Amino acid sequence: MGRRRALLAAGAVLAAGAGAAAVELAQDDQDADRATAGAPPADAAIPFHGARQAGVTAFQQPATHLLSFDLPRTSAAADRKTLRGVLAALTRTLATAASDAPRDPRLQGGGATRLTSLVGIGPALAARLRLDVPAVLAPLPSFPGDRLDPRRSDGDLLVQLCAADRWTLTVVAELVAAAAHAAGAAPRWTQSGFLPHTAPGTTPRNLFGSKDGTANPDRTAAERWVWGPAGAHRHGTVLVYRRIRMDVAGFAALPEGRRDLVMGRRARDGAPLSGTAEHDEPDIYAKNPDGSYVIPATAHVRLASPRFDGGARMLRRSYSYDDGPTDRGLLFCAFMRDPAQFTRVQNRLAARDALNPFLQHRASAVAYVLPGAAPDGTLGEQLWT
Repeated sequence: MGRRRALLAAGAVLAAGAGAAAVELAQDDQDADRATAGAPPADAAIPFHGARQAGVTAFQQPATHLLSFDLPRTSAAADRKTLRGVLAALTRTLATAASDAPRDPRLQGGGATRLTSLVGIGPALAARLRLDVPAVLAPLPSFPGDRLDPRRSDGDLLVQLCAADRWTLTVVAELVAAAAHAAGAAPRWTQSGFLPHTAPGTTPRNLFGSKDGTANPDRTAAERWVWGPAGAHRHGTVLVYRRIRMDVAGFAALPEGRRDLVMGRRARDGAPLSGTAEHDEPDIYAKNPDGSYVIPATAHVRLASPRFDGGARMLRRSYSYDDGPTDRGLLFCAFMRDPAQFTRVQNRLAARDALNPFLQHRASAVAYVLPGAAPDGTLGEQLWT
């Protein structure tokens, strides 16, 4: 199992085989390579407190809701005080909602909420208030083909909620928004997403019908590529978020064989064109008798290969979204130590990816995912050191 998960996990934008569906990367005595079938019992609350935020370490849940907030611009001292208050309010709200005894009656009576969450700091706020964040935290550059909506991008604070059902997310998102507003933050944008119903141990598909989440870094690889280096940022990571509109009908109109060549994988079983099973590592150098690549030079999986990026890997936890018949696609969410890793991969994809005619990048954000909070602590305590 561990070998299988360590094989591909490239930093690409869609489904090419490095997703996020079934791993747990918690830093404890549990097996970090276990699949969804090994997740905690369905009636157990997922602890909010810990060295790392559960929104990254716990197994991927079927539904997500993201909220972005901005802080007022007054003076550095006043804005720092506001940020402390907002982080304290979010810590209390999220810890209570994730507990065995949530206070809101709408979250009671159905067992534990199974809520997981993360809170991150945007690069603009970190620079403005001179916060102690990783030096690599920076906005993404512009990529060819981007059509980003600034009203649905970026933000000073990013919160991601995950749960098994939409009801829990709707209620908790309301509580989070109210707590943040009362502490001085203003809402910027929100976005919800979902995964298909999938049998335990199998990989979910995205709206193109491709398996999205074949492999992720194991614990050893995650310590190198996902989590921060030793020191104040060891238990933090960086989230790159992209809202990608997909031309589902246009892609579906291609013959099946052509779709497989565009992706570099067979849709029916998820196997790379160079292999026989889903978890075979794509051989990007394999050639046909005529000298052409078995996985075409413009195939998504080939351009996303970690072999082109020094073996660098991301922890990917993407979701589908459906905001109407003309606005459906993927919420790309990936965690990494250095967002420059995403930039390198996306530059390759933007230049040559055969999927580009079927994709539009419509929103984007980067956030430093804070280390977790102790039971008597608050998220963001390390920002002031």
